[in-house]
Amino acid sequence: MITTIQVLKNWFVESDADEELLFNIPFTGNIKLKGIKVSSEDSAAHPAKLRLFKNKPNMTFDDVAMEPDQVFELHTDSQGVLEIVTFSSVTHLTMHFPSNFGADNTKIYYIGLKGEWTPAHNHGVTICSYEARPNLDDHKLKHLDSVSKQIE
Repeated sequence: MITTIQVLKNWFVESDADEELLFNIPFTGNIKLKGIKVSSEDSAAHPAKLRLFKNKPNMTFDDVAMEPDQVFELHTDSQGVLEIVTFSSVTHLTMHFPSNFGADNTKIYYIGLKGEWTPAHNHGVTICSYEARPNLDDHKLKHLDSVSKQIE
């Protein structure tokens, strides 16, 4: 299954205050992410670096100082040809574009995510009873009823 986020032609996302952009992408299942494509114009407004954070929901620009899970140096690519191979078991992906090639603002026309989706494993708490010391009366086994030897 291929998951793609696409910005239509002549539409783009542009940073407002500086060259940084931050995308938080939640998934409804586990994703084995096989590739990412980023497309922008052939200018200094193209992002120069991509930092990926795996399974850290609700990140803000204050949180991007932490060590990312993967970092990629990007090249100018207006066609979205370059594909970056990434990682598995992703339920939330944060994409941080910290810089560009020298412009005041960063523009992105297309972000494509390629991977395989599997259902999330969300189950409730399992209630278990653990014995600190087993009691033989609680464990009636027919073939051991005649056992009279004590275990030491």
